[in-house]
Amino acid sequence: MSQPVPIPRRTPPLRAVPAGVPLAAIEPAPPVKVENPTVEALRMFARNPSAIAGMLMLAAVLLVAIAGPWLYPADPFEIRAAPMTPPLNEDAWLGTDYLGRDVLTTLIYGGRATLLVGAVAALLSVLIGISVGALAGFYGGPVDKLLMRVTEFFQVLPALLFAMVVVTLFSPTLVTVTLAIGVVSWTGTARLTRAEFMRFRDLEFVRAERSIGARDARLIWKVILPNALPPLVVSATLAVGAAILFEAGLSFLGLGDPNQMSWGLMIGSSRQYVLSTWWAVAFPGAAIFVTVLAVSLIGDGLNDALNPKLRER
Repeated sequence: MSQPVPIPRRTPPLRAVPAGVPLAAIEPAPPVKVENPTVEALRMFARNPSAIAGMLMLAAVLLVAIAGPWLYPADPFEIRAAPMTPPLNEDAWLGTDYLGRDVLTTLIYGGRATLLVGAVAALLSVLIGISVGALAGFYGGPVDKLLMRVTEFFQVLPALLFAMVVVTLFSPTLVTVTLAIGVVSWTGTARLTRAEFMRFRDLEFVRAERSIGARDARLIWKVILPNALPPLVVSATLAVGAAILFEAGLSFLGLGDPNQMSWGLMIGSSRQYVLSTWWAVAFPGAAIFVTVLAVSLIGDGLNDALNPKLRER
């Protein structure tokens, strides 16, 4: 039998250099510019009008909460006028509650406690969730099974009921409320972190670090975690809004710190008079709505900017 004759591959013709032109005079091809992913994400975030609107709204809320007490110094628990004074009054611009406390003053000072509890509780839940998820996703096996059983235990617990028990046992203060919210809110972050670590742990760059003797702590916190941060940043942003709503719910039920004014405490203390003094409930409710909406818009903007699949649309 005759051997098949191999068909030679056709190579593309080389571009001929014109006669008399030295090689040094030929301009090299311009280098391909690779943009920094962080700069590209920031540019995508800045082009998102919803995210920019959320940033402006949150900046306004923070400005009022931080600078308001210096611009409008007063005691939020002080009786300023007659009880149930309607808004647009010279003694109380936003009216008074059923005790005669100025709604504007309580709104400004209450924002500090609400935002502080929301931010710290979200940070605590993210730290717990990342730690549990990172260990479960990196080691797998028995460690993964044990930590996931613990995660499922906290996930099936009624979060509000468990937080109420914790706050009741250790007295309602800002510290106990913050700890209670953080302890019951970390399960979603843990599952997300576990999935990201399971996706990255067997990739080439992780194997290369392991081959040169990198320890597990370095692989977890300095190699894999920085690459898994984008979805975790979005989760942390949305956790702030969830923590603010959680704190408002506890304060509405009377389990907030009675010595610290907050938006949830304003709503909870005036809920029996909502028909006669609607402004004492409407204004703090609107503040919570605007704040949570701003955080949600920022979270959606970060998700669009940090997600490569959404960035290509």
